Amino acid sequence: MRWLASIAAFLVLLTADAAQAQYPDKPVRIVVPFIAGSAPDVAARQVAQRLTASLGQQFVVENKPGAAGNIGAEVAARAAPDGYTLMLLTNSHAISRFLYTKVNYDVAKDFVPITMITRIPSLMVVPPSLPVKSAAEFVALAKTKPGKLNYGSGGVGSLAHLSAEAFRVATGIDYVHVPYKGAPDILLGLIGNQIDVGFPTMPTAFRPAQQGTLRPLAVTSVKRARVMPDVPTLLEALPDGFALDGWLALAAPAGTPAEIVARLYAPLAEAPKDPAFRDALGSDGSEIVLNTPADFAAILHTEIAKGQALVTRVGVKLD
Repeated sequence: MRWLASIAAFLVLLTADAAQAQYPDKPVRIVVPFIAGSAPDVAARQVAQRLTASLGQQFVVENKPGAAGNIGAEVAARAAPDGYTLMLLTNSHAISRFLYTKVNYDVAKDFVPITMITRIPSLMVVPPSLPVKSAAEFVALAKTKPGKLNYGSGGVGSLAHLSAEAFRVATGIDYVHVPYKGAPDILLGLIGNQIDVGFPTMPTAFRPAQQGTLRPLAVTSVKRARVMPDVPTLLEALPDGFALDGWLALAAPAGTPAEIVARLYAPLAEAPKDPAFRDALGSDGSEIVLNTPADFAAILHTEIAKGQALVTRVGVKLD
């Protein structure tokens, strides 16, 4: 009977190996935890197109917005680890377990990294009517008017909110938070002189800043943005400046075989050579990364530690 069990086990392994060798043999979904048309959604669709063209099966974006990306992450984390459900992770997923009192997934344990797609700096912008032309000048103005200036964000816990609060802690200023429903509303509030400053992502704020509708003061990345080389970083602009950027990444449920992860990564590693792909993902100030699964795994652990330190520093906690 033992030899029958051994043969059965061998056949199971053989079948599994054959299935992996044929992967993918049916459509694959990429869970995007934000609405259609958002910056993460646009990036995910570019990745889906690349994988579809390279691997011969449809890669379909499935939007699961809500709870700052947590709803989509919970769905993907509980999917079968067979390569037919992928997840678009963002920096918010590295922060959520420290920001919220209850999160039903662990980004480090429930997902296998495939690649970081892009890094996305935020852009500190003000209305042209505000009489400041640098981050230092804004700080000086805010200190003459404690509690009188305000900033907009996409809601408590959003990257724009955390960036503004990190700025408050770094500079010691006192300004008022005005939460909006999303990034487009921040722009409208700034353009309409309803708020004094905001930290929207570069893809959101780049065009208005380029056109002069908003005045850029600084970027939150470690180095200056390629599309706005004259705008300094906060590290350059302030004695106690800081760096805080967003990112997008592709992952799979924990337990997904390494062979499938490698097969998914291979065409993405070649994608930056395509000018159309570079323009689609990098023309708005995002930095294309597409590092190896191992490199992304190491960065993810660093980002989790940074997220914990950030939440502790700004003192935000949500139910």
